[in-house]
Amino acid sequence: MTLPTNIALVETLDGLVAINGESNASTQAKVIARLEQHSIGFLERCPFLIIATQCGGEADASPRGDSPGFVKVLDDTTLLIPERPGNRLADSLTNIVNSPGVGLICLIPGMAETLRINGNAYITTEPSYLQQLCHQGVPPKLAILVDIKQVYFHCAKAFIRAKLWDASTQMPRTEMPTLGKIILEQIRGEQVSAKESAAVDERLDDDIKNNLYHT
Repeated sequence: MTLPTNIALVETLDGLVAINGESNASTQAKVIARLEQHSIGFLERCPFLIIATQCGGEADASPRGDSPGFVKVLDDTTLLIPERPGNRLADSLTNIVNSPGVGLICLIPGMAETLRINGNAYITTEPSYLQQLCHQGVPPKLAILVDIKQVYFHCAKAFIRAKLWDASTQMPRTEMPTLGKIILEQIRGEQVSAKESAAVDERLDDDIKNNLYHT
């Protein structure tokens, strides 16, 4: 990216603090080092999270979702997350192998507060762990272990501003093209026919139907 020469940037921590201010003692105190009853209760009800990873300056954020409680609490500083079938790009897993630092944002539909967890992650094939993550008796091939360093609840402001759980603000799906059309036109850089995009959509739908948990 080439930035305009006259653009205003904040490039020092002192400059950031001068504009943004510093967090107060009560805000800092909410960041704890382990899970307790409320964070465990949240994870038991959580069906969705976003995991952020990074390596060498390259960052990635990826969704993970399953039935509520799919994130297993092994103890008050250790989580176990199943690695279900995806697009096989394995951006998160690749980053974890090279650089273990991760951040999680855990969500519960209808609840505007979120649970944030930071720590180090590791990929495991340990059978005793994978057996805890079975779907219809079949374990995943991989799982992610998270060694927790920080836990804290995040306030509702972002969700309130976005009206995220307000059904009246939901976009009709027809406002955007199908995923098949989007992908084809991104690759080709030109518009594609309805027949071509429908063929890709059919393959995508079949993958969801047959490979949601196992490939």
